[in-house]
Amino acid sequence: MSKSKQAEAPRLYLLTPRLADVGDFAPKLEAAMDTGDIACVLLRLATNDEGDAKKLIKALASMVQQRDCALLIDKPDIVARAGADGAHLRGTGPTLETAIEDAVESLRPDRIVGVGGVKTRHDAMVAGEQDIDYLMFGDPEPDGYTPPIEDTADWVDWWAQIFNVPCVGYAPRLADVGTLAAAGADFIAVGDCIWDDPRGPVAALDDATMAMNLAVRPA
Repeated sequence: MSKSKQAEAPRLYLLTPRLADVGDFAPKLEAAMDTGDIACVLLRLATNDEGDAKKLIKALASMVQQRDCALLIDKPDIVARAGADGAHLRGTGPTLETAIEDAVESLRPDRIVGVGGVKTRHDAMVAGEQDIDYLMFGDPEPDGYTPPIEDTADWVDWWAQIFNVPCVGYAPRLADVGTLAAAGADFIAVGDCIWDDPRGPVAALDDATMAMNLAVRPA
């Protein structure tokens, strides 16, 4: 049976904007964390300075972790030193495979290793054969590009019906959340559509939660 017939709604996975400092983002994140069932936050770093990155991670980690939520970062080499809960890797081909092997060796089993950015089914299956915690489809490229939602939903549907590794579907728009939930995603990732919503992240996340529930338990 396809996971599109699952009885339980997916959980939410938040992607932050690319941050070089905390600025005024902390209260937005705190409000979002108190809304809905948030499983994970991916802190996307806009700085390559390790010291600045560690300060930023530590400034947000306690807020996330005290709510029984995992804080992941996109720089696996500083996860342990900065007190994050794991890493989100991206890449293709042999480069991705090597990055996964290195991250699994250094971070598992105590920390999370997630993978995104795959371009082929071969890459997805190679990643899924490693000791990873999830595979994300449709996550933004470094330049901000995201694939058409139809493509991401196809990826999620294919993966959910065949493989046991949990899958995350990235929704570029609130209108895409229900599509990915119906396709069988275990988690729905949202980012700019939450933070840029003129109503604020709380209202946006309320809508996302409603869309997920309706997708798996239609009225």
